[in-house]
Amino acid sequence: MSNSDLTSILFVLLLLVGLSQLLGYLFVKLRQPKVVGEILAGIVLGPSLVGRLPLASGLMQATTHQAEILNFVYWLGLLLLMFLSGAETRQLFSREERREVCWLTIVGTGIPFVLGLVLGPWLIHPALAGPNGNRISLIIVLAVGVAVTSVPVVSKIFADLKILHTRFARLVLGVAVLEDIMLWLALAVATAMAGKTVLNPRQMSYHLMTTIGFFALGLTIIPRIVKRINKARFNFLAKHSPVAYAVAVLLGYCVVAGALDVSLVFAAFLAGFAVVHKKRRLFSEALDAIGKVSFAFFIPVYFAIVGLKLDLIRGFSLWMTLAFIVGSCAVKIISVSLAGRFAGFRGLDLMNLAITTNARGGPGIVLASVAFDAGIISPEFYTTLVLAAIVTSQVAGAWLDHVLRKGLPLLTPDARSESAIVSTEGSPSAA
Repeated sequence: MSNSDLTSILFVLLLLVGLSQLLGYLFVKLRQPKVVGEILAGIVLGPSLVGRLPLASGLMQATTHQAEILNFVYWLGLLLLMFLSGAETRQLFSREERREVCWLTIVGTGIPFVLGLVLGPWLIHPALAGPNGNRISLIIVLAVGVAVTSVPVVSKIFADLKILHTRFARLVLGVAVLEDIMLWLALAVATAMAGKTVLNPRQMSYHLMTTIGFFALGLTIIPRIVKRINKARFNFLAKHSPVAYAVAVLLGYCVVAGALDVSLVFAAFLAGFAVVHKKRRLFSEALDAIGKVSFAFFIPVYFAIVGLKLDLIRGFSLWMTLAFIVGSCAVKIISVSLAGRFAGFRGLDLMNLAITTNARGGPGIVLASVAFDAGIISPEFYTTLVLAAIVTSQVAGAWLDHVLRKGLPLLTPDARSESAIVSTEGSPSAA
């Protein structure tokens, strides 16, 4: 790489990280999810706005010539996001309120996903498919897109509103964790099946068995093995450089997954799930250090590049976007409301639960990125999934902020729980 090439890529990265942090900060001040501002930074610098100006031709050429380097940073940011999401999943998962969580997960997530699978054959259109998008993988992506809920974005919204400690937050995050694990498995199956229109049965069976086996072992046996290695006396790396050890676990998972032809995205999620312990937070400082660097540079750049890939001029379909957002939100909200009634919730409780679990956020964007990079979906459907994730996250954050500002409870106080009522600063909310 010449000095001029290195300078151009550094300039592009400077613009991406600088504008994404600036717009992310402004969106936080506006009580909106930071991720929306980070994606908007890429849209501003991309072919939809600045990229259309004659003066920005040099910037567009730099992004084109240095596409491989940007793609590497993009994937590194995505892997770190999934790694930290997996670690956060293990920390936030709670066994409390099992009955409510089970109803909300089975009915609130199950109905949208099953409806997507059942109605998918009639809903999918050639405009949705990418070069590798066979019928089955496309239906699975559609079903996941309807049912997915964001753990990172929802937890960030809760933290910003100072309600992360409440019973409402525990219920929503418990549901989001369980459904994300199931939906990541479904997406892993879809990527394993992506390819030619006519799939080789033997090859398809191998990919499916390998993916499901890797996922199952990554949630059960392998975390126990990693736990023993974490505390082993011979593990000098964990003792002397916990950050290096945590990164090594991430890289190790990804290398094994790559050798087995399993998506690295799911390997990164499982690596984060394995490296953190439920009761004893080993490597908490190491993960905090990795998180600070990741959320300062790699993850904002990842989301900015997601926005950079969006072409709202040529790669945008208004009818597809409106139909998907309206249809998927209606199915999700009705399903969660029904699940909430089975779980014993009524009135405003149902609306709060339904709108919050409808936030697609980071997982919705990761779904779009993984499916698009695997060639399953078209640029128009990719744009639709990303915009749906942005809109639903904004609506969830604005709705919860509105409820708290009005002094209304997020959940009706539960007399069975000692922690039923918790007051937040300045505005009361049911725990």
